Amino acid sequence: MDKNLLVSTFEVRKASWSETRIHTDSIATALAPDEVLLKIDRQALTANNISYAASGDSLKYWEFFPAEDGWGRIPAMGWSEVIASAHPQVQVGERVWGFTPYATHHKIIAGKVNRFSFSDVSAHRDGHAPVYCQFDRAATNPIYESEREDQDSLLRGLFMTSWLVEDFIDVNDLFDAQACLITSASSKTSIALGHSVKRRGKLTSIAITSQGNVAFCQSLGCYDRVVSYDQLASLDATQAVVLVDMAGNSKVISALHEHFADNMKHSCRIGGTHHSEMGSLKGLPGAKPQFFFAPSHIRARSGVLGAPVLMQLLAVDYADFRLFCDSWMNVVQRYGAEATAEVYQTVLAGRADPASGQIVSLSARGE
Repeated sequence: MDKNLLVSTFEVRKASWSETRIHTDSIATALAPDEVLLKIDRQALTANNISYAASGDSLKYWEFFPAEDGWGRIPAMGWSEVIASAHPQVQVGERVWGFTPYATHHKIIAGKVNRFSFSDVSAHRDGHAPVYCQFDRAATNPIYESEREDQDSLLRGLFMTSWLVEDFIDVNDLFDAQACLITSASSKTSIALGHSVKRRGKLTSIAITSQGNVAFCQSLGCYDRVVSYDQLASLDATQAVVLVDMAGNSKVISALHEHFADNMKHSCRIGGTHHSEMGSLKGLPGAKPQFFFAPSHIRARSGVLGAPVLMQLLAVDYADFRLFCDSWMNVVQRYGAEATAEVYQTVLAGRADPASGQIVSLSARGE
């Protein structure tokens, strides 16, 4: 391997996410002890990634992969291959799944190594939730299938978030609610939540989406009712509800709180798919809107169930969700820096086909 490697990384301006660039840098291939060099293969690009930008400062997503002042590197889930390793327990040729920037290559310091995973223990990852620093090893993943790698990149992380939200609601006795309101219902994170709510069967799931996506959401079969944003007044305000908001649209959140008032028993914020319409949510009737931080619930539930049991429960339900997605999701692969930028702008503008899963690679096809 050459002494230096040219690395391309996709970056967005923090103050204006529509402004992007490809940052080119050279990294040394000579590795210090425990360093591992990854060649990034393919990564998902969904509304979930836009939510990371929306929470870049508040939830410190910008700190995952430091960039030059004013620029940010959005975290992305996907598969990589180990092409060089100075850690005795990490082998060249391994395929691993985890968070990386949108880039051609990425260097980490491997630690916390076991047969199922290892973590990036670089100084800049200090203080971040362990789940975000972890790389899972394909060779020991009981549900790994090579032909489902793209599907995993698109679904696995967001399914974990939605599964944990639904579990959080359940362990809190449903907050004495009868129905779960799910905004941005055509997004894959919302679909995963709808699927989890339906699987448990305790709450009625009410999907809230744009008029143009009503038919799509109805066709999925994971929602009990689908309404558009202009039909919120038709919802039964005497029913006790929990709200799981994926959109981040302050007008919609406010309208739902005003409509249900004291019957809004819990208001949970996750995403920001409608990032351009965020605003203040102070003084609303009903439960105070609060962000759901998945790693905190993982820690809490692992303390009760044990981490292996929790991960087993999650894996079983995720395998079922993958099969469900076979019936409606079409994976679309795009290669190269220009294609990556095009997909990003489409997703940022909310123009992506909800039935498609966008997979990107900064490398040209076959590299």
